[in-house]
Amino acid sequence: MHPWREKRAQRQVARKGLSNHRWIVGAKFAVVTDHDGRVVCFDVNGANVHDTTFHPLIEQWKDKMIVLADKGFKAKDSNPDNLKICDKGTWNERMIIETVFSLFTGILKMKKLTHRLLAPLKARLAYTCAVFNLCTAWSGEAKLELAPFAL
Repeated sequence: MHPWREKRAQRQVARKGLSNHRWIVGAKFAVVTDHDGRVVCFDVNGANVHDTTFHPLIEQWKDKMIVLADKGFKAKDSNPDNLKICDKGTWNERMIIETVFSLFTGILKMKKLTHRLLAPLKARLAYTCAVFNLCTAWSGEAKLELAPFAL
């Protein structure tokens, strides 16, 4: 959405924020995946919030797994115990989430969502995550490829 169109609907989730040093109006989508790339849980919020607002999403997996994240998730005072902040070039396991987001944007067209309210947006994201998990595990083993389903 163009920043001039912000606040044209009541209760819309889209808020003005920065992404890649550019102003956007939209939502942030945080995803926790397992080691095979399956989406375990997600959360969504307006683009104007800091990444640390997703710390409760990370904390609920405290006893089960570590969560790798970029420097945007680092809080000034305290981080969840299972959150590991990754510098560029370290923890190559983070490439799984990069591949997941690449498939989300390329095949599932996640950058072109036009939902204005939070409830329909969460429903669409839940549906998309479920479809993603089903399609990547279709052959019986987790493969991060959606090309056969995009044809």
